[in-house]
Amino acid sequence: MNVAVWMIAVWVLAGVVLTGCVFHLAGAVLVARFAARKLPPPLQRPPVTLMKPLCGAEPHLLDDLAGFWDEDWPCLRMVCGIKDPADPAVEVVRTLKDRLPHADIRLVVSGSTGAANAKVGNLMTMTAEAADGVLVISDSDMRTGPGYLDAVAGTLAEPGVGLATCLYVGRPESDGWSAMAAMGINHSFLPAALVATALGRKDGCFGATMALTRETLERVGGFEKIADTLADDYHLGRLVRESGLSIALAPQLVETRVTETRFAQLAAHELRWGRTIASVAPFSALASVVTQPALAWGLAPTPLWPLLFLALACRWLAVRGEEHALSLPPSPLWRIVARDLLSLALFVATFCGRSVTWRGRRYRIRRDGTLEARA
Repeated sequence: MNVAVWMIAVWVLAGVVLTGCVFHLAGAVLVARFAARKLPPPLQRPPVTLMKPLCGAEPHLLDDLAGFWDEDWPCLRMVCGIKDPADPAVEVVRTLKDRLPHADIRLVVSGSTGAANAKVGNLMTMTAEAADGVLVISDSDMRTGPGYLDAVAGTLAEPGVGLATCLYVGRPESDGWSAMAAMGINHSFLPAALVATALGRKDGCFGATMALTRETLERVGGFEKIADTLADDYHLGRLVRESGLSIALAPQLVETRVTETRFAQLAAHELRWGRTIASVAPFSALASVVTQPALAWGLAPTPLWPLLFLALACRWLAVRGEEHALSLPPSPLWRIVARDLLSLALFVATFCGRSVTWRGRRYRIRRDGTLEARA
């Protein structure tokens, strides 16, 4: 390689690495600020329906569902949707109803709806059992804390807001692959989402919580409009924005229990995330290369190798700051480095295919972002 070309490549890499340093430190500051945010309770507490599309008896599902009933809310209903009547989640919902006999908990078995996205197919049939008022859609593995509905309903009540959403924290179940997977959430996804919002991105909509009124849902055409999409959260947010309303982040972090026990589970999950993002925002997905700390290792054999130590120091400071803000135990340095190398490998793999595995089924993502089932 020509020396001049090689030096240009080195300086470009150095620029990417320095940009990444700024990104990670800024992300840590934003995580700390966001975790400390507070919002006064709403002046009114409208009727709320919690919509929980389920598939399988995930670990801690019963406790996660029961946790929503810790809220002191005057009119609250939970609608659980299941596609297959033989799904073990049915027994979990029945146990929950026995545990909370006075709670308004309803079970809907959707069967075959024709939707390529089974989660959205569930939501389509669940809507009939939802009360008028606010619909709060939440992924099955999310756990909330006190004040969750106040934060969500208060955000949704702000002028011009059509959808309120929440970010989430990963709590690992073990010290192995589960811890590695949780680090991807806490030190990559979460700060990246906050940096994007700070830079003016208005399209962040996350399955951890999507709250909107029934009126808004009908205004955008209902769940049927997103029945065949993979990124159902993004596309629901897009429909809301196209209707003239905005998306707002509620000042509440919810939690997900990260239970991956094998590398294959982690890789399949994160490749689905990566390819989902690439299907709806390919330029942003490519530009996120600056968020890959492991790129700094490419500076080791160059004259700018001291930047490698700067990058490691910035990454370590960012991770420690995020752990403090989120009340997480400190990760050893070797795990931080290993996680970043893994993230870079999965980033590259994201652009090497269009197939994803979701709930045990394989799909191909078409060019328009819709799903095609594979055998």
